[in-house]
Amino acid sequence: MRVVFMGTPEFAVATLDRIIAEGHDVAAVVTTPDKPAGRGQKLKFSDVKQYALEHHLPVLQPDRLRDETFVDQLRALQADVFVVVAFRMLPKAVYTIPPKGTFNVHASLLPQYRGAAPIQWAIINGEKTTGVTTFFLDEHTDTGAIIRQTEVEITTDDTGGTLHDKLMEAGADIAAQTLRDIETGDLHPVPQPSVLELKPAPKIFKEDMLLHWDDTAEHLYNKIRGLSPYPGAFTRLHPIGETDTSSGHENNSAREVILKVFKASISDTQSASKPGTMRVENSKKLIISTKNSEISLENVQIEGKKRMNIEDFLAGFRKENYTNTLF
Repeated sequence: MRVVFMGTPEFAVATLDRIIAEGHDVAAVVTTPDKPAGRGQKLKFSDVKQYALEHHLPVLQPDRLRDETFVDQLRALQADVFVVVAFRMLPKAVYTIPPKGTFNVHASLLPQYRGAAPIQWAIINGEKTTGVTTFFLDEHTDTGAIIRQTEVEITTDDTGGTLHDKLMEAGADIAAQTLRDIETGDLHPVPQPSVLELKPAPKIFKEDMLLHWDDTAEHLYNKIRGLSPYPGAFTRLHPIGETDTSSGHENNSAREVILKVFKASISDTQSASKPGTMRVENSKKLIISTKNSEISLENVQIEGKKRMNIEDFLAGFRKENYTNTLF
């Protein structure tokens, strides 16, 4: 079939690659406009655009999806179907263009985890399974009729990164199957079921990344791995102020430090100290008290530095410069 593909990040690239491998004609790729990034503020291409250029596919990068010129361009492509993966919400004027419809590949078992960050929230919430869904677009976010679903196990060791990769491959598989369904007409979309409790998957903001040590070790562990490697859960190191001998006042010129945590483990030891209290064990372990069990930090990154395992971090960590409590 003749396909227009819409997507932005690496997660979408696997599906685009599979569509080409299946022999479909990709009429164009639609992705976000280039954005300045890094210290030099050089324009950065999306992962999807980079792939499209390498495979000599036409690329469209509209600022506004409702722009009449863009809509006319899409109509002129005369595609049979639009495929959307990790892109923006489409207006009705766009998703109703192709005669065989527009479907989305979403990284959850809908109707659960509608929204921008289904992979992270599934792990943060301690789910044991998740999956991928293809569904036809409608006027609301992630609410259209389901075409196919496939389950994916979440192991206790999975991180946002490892689950991303598993769901990325599952998404490519299910998209290819969905295109076959549409091409053969063997299609049986069903409305999304009504459930009593919907679990949302909104965009991750900075306040979602902060580790609250008065929570349980299990919840903290899930947050750490769900946000690893990106955007990364974090805690704060508070400096001990030095006394100014001339005035007798505390000098707080030392600044607070952000410590990102990418990997941790739950200890069998129950916390005996106030949540957030940290202690160093044998210069090899950094142990933090929580609401119940202790947590051992295993891979961290102090702001402005590279990621490192905890032994390397402790080798250069001046613990005496900070309070014993993380917050």
